[in-house]
Amino acid sequence: MDSQVFLHIVLIYLAVINVVTFFMYGIDKWKAKRSKWRIREVALLGLAVLGGSVGALLGMKVWHHKTMHKKFKYGVPLILLAQIALMLWMNSN
Repeated sequence: MDSQVFLHIVLIYLAVINVVTFFMYGIDKWKAKRSKWRIREVALLGLAVLGGSVGALLGMKVWHHKTMHKKFKYGVPLILLAQIALMLWMNSN
């Protein structure tokens, strides 16, 4: 596969996963306010691990959601830093 095509696919994937993650945080906040069935924390963190860490951080900020939970407050930024480090390492090889 051409490297430009691969990069294009990766960028589309990252855009989609981050938009989905952002709205999942919003949906969970909406459900929390209405005492409805909630999205599991492991699912929200899993979306961040799968590439949606920027969407998770934006969702936390915009929706004011999960900002006091330590696993989100510290975990999501650490996931983002790990992903940045991985991308830099992959780019250098």
